[in-house]
Amino acid sequence: MSSDEPRRQAAPRPLPGSRRPGRAVDDPADGRPLGYDPDDPKTWPGNRQEPELAGQGEPDVKGEPGDTRTLNLTDPKTMRALAHPVRLALMEILDVARTLTATQASEILGESPANCAFHLRTLAKYGLVREAGGGRGRERPWTFAQRSLSVSSHRQKDKQAELAARTLNEVWLDRMLNRIRRMLSRDSWPDGWADAEYANRSVRFLTPEETKQVADEVQEILRRYEDRQDDPSLRPAGALPVEITFFGYPLTELSADM
Repeated sequence: MSSDEPRRQAAPRPLPGSRRPGRAVDDPADGRPLGYDPDDPKTWPGNRQEPELAGQGEPDVKGEPGDTRTLNLTDPKTMRALAHPVRLALMEILDVARTLTATQASEILGESPANCAFHLRTLAKYGLVREAGGGRGRERPWTFAQRSLSVSSHRQKDKQAELAARTLNEVWLDRMLNRIRRMLSRDSWPDGWADAEYANRSVRFLTPEETKQVADEVQEILRRYEDRQDDPSLRPAGALPVEITFFGYPLTELSADM
C-alpha cells in the first residue's frame, strides 16, 4: 500500500439540491447520546476503540486511494459498522459526488454536522472512505476508498460473518425498497422525466448460468456511462443521477407446477 500523502485540493462547493439540516436523527446534543463528544476528537472513531469492537483486531478492508475494483466484504466488524442508515446514505452520496464534507452531508441528510463527521470517521476507520485532502474539521472532504462493494451471506468464512452479512443486506434492501416505493409513487417529476421513469417485471425460464449472464450484460450496458461518475464534463445537459435497480432470483414456489 502507498504511504504517499493525498494530493491537497480545495474543499468542494456545496452539492446541487442540498438542503438545510432539520432535526438530526441522533440528536439532541449533536450525538452525545451515541457515546462520543463532537467537540473532543479523542472520543471520535479512529481515536478510540468502541466497546463492542474493542479487541477484535484490525478490519480486513484496506485499499489503495482511488481503487475502483469491487471489494468483497468478509469482515464482520466492517459489515456491522456499515449496517447503519446514515452510513449507507453517506456511501450513496459519495457514489454521486466525488468528495463530501460533513457540512455538505448535513445539508443533504438533515443530520447535524457533528453526527455526519462521526459517521464519516467511522467509515474511514473501517477503510471504506478516506480523506481527499484539503479542508479542516467538518470542512474536510472525504472520498471513496473503494467505489464498489459486494456482500454475500452465502459465501462467508464463519457464522459471525454470515450473520453480519445478512444483517447488512437486510438493512440495504429495506432502504432500497422503501426508496423505490417512494419514488415510483410521487406525483411530479422534473421537466422531461415524466415519461422516462419506469418499472418493469419479467419472468423468463433461465439456468443459473444464464441468470448470471443476464446480470453481466446489464452491467456491461451501465459501464458505458461509468466515466460520467467522476468527470462532470462528460455529463450531457439535463443529465441527473438515475438509480437503476434490478434483481434476479428463482421463483421456487412456482416451479412445481411448471
